[in-house]
Amino acid sequence: MNHSDSERIAGFLELHKFRPAKNINEAELIIFNTCGVRQSAEDRVYGQIHNLKSKNKNLKLKIILTGCLANRKDVQKRLRDKIDLFFPISDFKKFENWIIKNYLEIKNLKLKIASQKRKTLRKTDIDYLSINSRRNNAYRALVPIMTGCDNFCSYCVVPSARGRETSRPAKEIIAKVKNLTKKGVKEIILLGQNVNSYHFWISNSKSRISGEDSKRKFYNFSKLLKEINKIPGNFRIHFVSNHPKDVTDELIETAAKLSKVCECFHLPLQAGNNDVLRRMNRKYSRKQYFLLIQKIKVAYKKHKADKLFSITSDIIVGFPGETRRQFMDSAEVMKKAKYDMVYFGQFSPRPGTAAWQMKDDVSKSEKAWREKYLNEILKKTASKNNRKYVGRIEDVLVEKQKNSLARLAKNEYFGKTRTMKNVKFASDKKKLIGKIVRVKIIKAGAWNLEGAISK
Repeated sequence: MNHSDSERIAGFLELHKFRPAKNINEAELIIFNTCGVRQSAEDRVYGQIHNLKSKNKNLKLKIILTGCLANRKDVQKRLRDKIDLFFPISDFKKFENWIIKNYLEIKNLKLKIASQKRKTLRKTDIDYLSINSRRNNAYRALVPIMTGCDNFCSYCVVPSARGRETSRPAKEIIAKVKNLTKKGVKEIILLGQNVNSYHFWISNSKSRISGEDSKRKFYNFSKLLKEINKIPGNFRIHFVSNHPKDVTDELIETAAKLSKVCECFHLPLQAGNNDVLRRMNRKYSRKQYFLLIQKIKVAYKKHKADKLFSITSDIIVGFPGETRRQFMDSAEVMKKAKYDMVYFGQFSPRPGTAAWQMKDDVSKSEKAWREKYLNEILKKTASKNNRKYVGRIEDVLVEKQKNSLARLAKNEYFGKTRTMKNVKFASDKKKLIGKIVRVKIIKAGAWNLEGAISK
């Protein structure tokens, strides 16, 4: 989501005649789009801003901070002498006004901010999502469909940093995807802090409500997927991130049936112990999570039996009060779920969250040990899953290439399957980046596949 927001900010700046600086010393404006999920990300911001201010002699330089840290009072106090503007990403109007005041009026650029066709503000201002992105990737597009979160997990800053859940108009999303696919985009990634809680109500008054009425006018995430799947073109659909409590039978069946929705399902676990899940305020149990995993696997096997399927997750280690025995429950879930990929995070106390008041009583060394322990389990399950690909021909979206292999007079390409597996292959063909090609898999490791382009 932060990457998508950065593309949107860059698009706004480009619209108003700004151009990327060749280097830091030539820059007049620098924007930090921050992540506050972990302390390590926050510390990088402080270090970079300190170095920037101490080494840069450009008196014209303005520094802006947005993203998750922008509305934290302690961050504003710490950086008040180094930052020219703090603004939460949803408060994009503040950024527009600041640009006008500090740049556009001074330079006599007669540009109309109104050209963005801003609409009436909703309870959380997400109009900035309508701003065209400056994408560096011609074949993959990030499309936010909602922002914010109403779940208030005890460790998470998203509700305070992003605000409450707000969904974009369905017609706006569908029109955006149509436009992107006409331009040749091959992969659409639908984004949201809780993407499967998407809901949009279309009524005569054009208002949003969360009640139940005519299904003909109500868009939940399943219906949105169906509408996007109908759009003509050779493209594929991914979506992140899901919350297990909002994964319905309807969504599972819809995702498994639709041809353009990829065979990859991200289902964050966070912890495998019921007591830890309760203190995290995750609103599901270990048993309910296992049931979802089973339903997902059965549905994909039923509707896409000829295709392989991958499931990925997120797990936090060292949550306050998590004993070694409770941690082993997460390890047991990993062994049974047989994940293809897991994104691990060592618990980091975040100001403003419920867990901020809890004692961070798991040592750094213990957290590191636990992460390593789980990673070894993942390595085994991922390796076993990947071996199933050997001998198969898979559709691969080519992402990049290395210089020609002189010895073989071939180019080395890298891309991803529909299940988000990394694939390396060689070909004498040129200009394959951004294309979907057929690759026969000949070798599998824990994290990567190798193949040869299919004739």
